[in-house]
Amino acid sequence: MKQLWVLFLLAGCAVGPDYQRPAVELPADYLARSAAGDAAVPSEWWTLYRDATLEELVAATRANNADIRLAAAQVEEAEAVLRQARAALFPEITGGLQRSRTRVSSLTAPPPVTGFPVRPDTRLFASTNFEIDFWGRLGRASEAARAGLLGSRFARDVVILSLGSLTAQTYFGLRSLDAQLAVLQETIRTRRDSVELARARLDAGLASELDLYQAQAALSDALVQRRDTERVRALLEHQLGQLTGKPDLKLTAGDLFTLPVPPTPPAGLPSMLLERRPDIRAAEQTMIAANAQIGIARAAMFPAISLTGLAGSESAAFSDLLASGTSIWTLGFALSLPIFDAGRREAALEQAEARRRQALASYQGSIESAFREVSDALVNLEQTGASEADLLERLQAARNALQLSSERYEAGYSPYLEVLDAQRTANEAELAFVRNRQARLAFSVDLMKALGGGWRAQ
Repeated sequence: MKQLWVLFLLAGCAVGPDYQRPAVELPADYLARSAAGDAAVPSEWWTLYRDATLEELVAATRANNADIRLAAAQVEEAEAVLRQARAALFPEITGGLQRSRTRVSSLTAPPPVTGFPVRPDTRLFASTNFEIDFWGRLGRASEAARAGLLGSRFARDVVILSLGSLTAQTYFGLRSLDAQLAVLQETIRTRRDSVELARARLDAGLASELDLYQAQAALSDALVQRRDTERVRALLEHQLGQLTGKPDLKLTAGDLFTLPVPPTPPAGLPSMLLERRPDIRAAEQTMIAANAQIGIARAAMFPAISLTGLAGSESAAFSDLLASGTSIWTLGFALSLPIFDAGRREAALEQAEARRRQALASYQGSIESAFREVSDALVNLEQTGASEADLLERLQAARNALQLSSERYEAGYSPYLEVLDAQRTANEAELAFVRNRQARLAFSVDLMKALGGGWRAQ
């Protein structure tokens, strides 16, 4: 009995390496040139755009999206796997009731008692089979299962963050198309006026048919642009319907320029913020699980020690099952030691070590990719913000040129070709200004996503 207590005390001496987070060389902070004070962004970053429709869409995505429900179910599965792994550390007790009748040969020695060849037997028992986790195999399995659970939770957070970002960017794209449709509507109105002006000048003998044909072609081009923009808007609306779990979703037109651009992080934002990204944390949990699998593979090379036991009562008649003298019990001890397996266990250990190296490379790669994504988002956000003033100046110049060329053509001082060129330039400038604002908003979402959803300056 004393030896058994020693075994219990030694159980849990786990073989295999203990996990230590690897060092990854990164700059201390991002190369952020934009400074916005001690800005902080909450985890519900989409509320910073102050748009009730966007908040409803993101909430619907988080509640109804099929991919998020799938990720949540995977978390539930991982929780059950962890409970199962932890349960293996405890004895399993099984109860049973057996009733049998056995016929034996009458010619056996000694012959059946009283000459009856049929022997009834009734047994009520509880049995157990318990493996002593002497080498920590079960403990490592529990460690791997826990890492799998945490990894699945972080993977779910990745899905939630990605789909929330996609919902916001799709919504911004739809609002951008609303603004482009408003621009095209004004362009169509202007070009219809040009068609009427060219026709009037043709009837008055002040212009040729070429001017009229060119004006009609420009009008047709604007109508085609509007139709194509309406088509793309319908597709984005369908995408939002799928993301939010509302296939019949319909959104009225909105104003893109009422959406504010959230604050950018202050200069010198520490790169350690990467640690809060769920994809990086999920990659680390994969590495932890792979590390624990090495311990499981090594423990398989050592003897397996188990205890068995049975206690109950047994009698010939069911009515005598609990009578005095019917108790039975069994205690057992088993030890199994691998002697020859042709290198199978060593190969399993080498596979586990290779998987840990793969997980480490994936973890390091995810950190490096995340750092690049944050830096890219900062540059994109900064440059689109700086371009907005230039594009606005270009737009004002294009509008002035269009007005002046129209007046000169109407007065007969310039050909209609100048009007066409001014219309085309103004239309492109209007659309470029709208698309830059959309890109700026989209890049702000990229930054939210790259930093794991918001940030704190501390």
